[in-house]
Amino acid sequence: MKSERQLFTAGVTALAPAVWGSTYLVTTEWLPPDRPLLATTVRALPGGLLLLALARTLPTGVWLWRTLVLGTLNIGAFNFLLFVAAYRLPGGIAAVIMSAQPMFVLILAALFIGDRIRFPHVVACVLGVVGVVLLVFRGTVELDYVGVVAALGGAMCMATGITLTKRWGRPDGVGLLPFTGWQLTVGGLVLLPFTLAIEGLPSSIAGTNLLGFAYLVSLGAVISYMIWFRGMERLPALAVSFLALGSPIVATILGYVFLHETLSILQLIGVVSILTAMLLAQPRPAKLQKPGPHVPLHRDATSGTRAKKVH
Repeated sequence: MKSERQLFTAGVTALAPAVWGSTYLVTTEWLPPDRPLLATTVRALPGGLLLLALARTLPTGVWLWRTLVLGTLNIGAFNFLLFVAAYRLPGGIAAVIMSAQPMFVLILAALFIGDRIRFPHVVACVLGVVGVVLLVFRGTVELDYVGVVAALGGAMCMATGITLTKRWGRPDGVGLLPFTGWQLTVGGLVLLPFTLAIEGLPSSIAGTNLLGFAYLVSLGAVISYMIWFRGMERLPALAVSFLALGSPIVATILGYVFLHETLSILQLIGVVSILTAMLLAQPRPAKLQKPGPHVPLHRDATSGTRAKKVH
């Protein structure tokens, strides 16, 4: 059944945000402290260069500027703005604002892809925001407007990247491996000057740091982004965008298990709310319509599909 295949694809695609949720734990426990930009750059650039070396294929023609746009939106600008928001907005506010990302996808997909906005999608957007608020928000804080703008910009970058990736697809004859490598390389190159200017390089690297970087490059970038872009090709844009909300769920659970952080009833309700939003956003199987007595069906010889016969 097509619907079962789509749910399976959604489950596989959700593994990418799950891995990204685990990078919070890896970054805090295994990497040099207070260097999130370094972690993001090392995750993207070496992984992208590795895939380029394996694929030996570079973008040409229109895909030169399309790759620059997609790599910047999906990886470079998105991660930089997320870094700014996380530093200037305490208490999980950045994650709350970022949860507006599916709402942006809902609008952009309707404008540029022609996806219909349905009532369950609107409900899913509301449930997603409520779920993230319950999951990560902690008390009353003063908003830093630079951080708010950065978080909104990050959400818009991700939403636009998902929409354009869905609209453009990937070039004919180009596999998923080089397509992922192009974007990771562009994203890493965009981040590199900011990393060197803001954080610089650590004076020393420990063995655990190398393990952390290896995890980020392999699972956190190469494998997870290939899974993510594969899901974009096979699922509606909105369905993919909601799967990204799985990242804070995994981060919260891992924090509870390994860092002895609290997990309240409200947080569990938030998890259920997010999971419900994800399910609502997934495509529904089309209902079969039984033909009436005066509307016989015949098989279309050109398309192989069953169509109504017009008298």
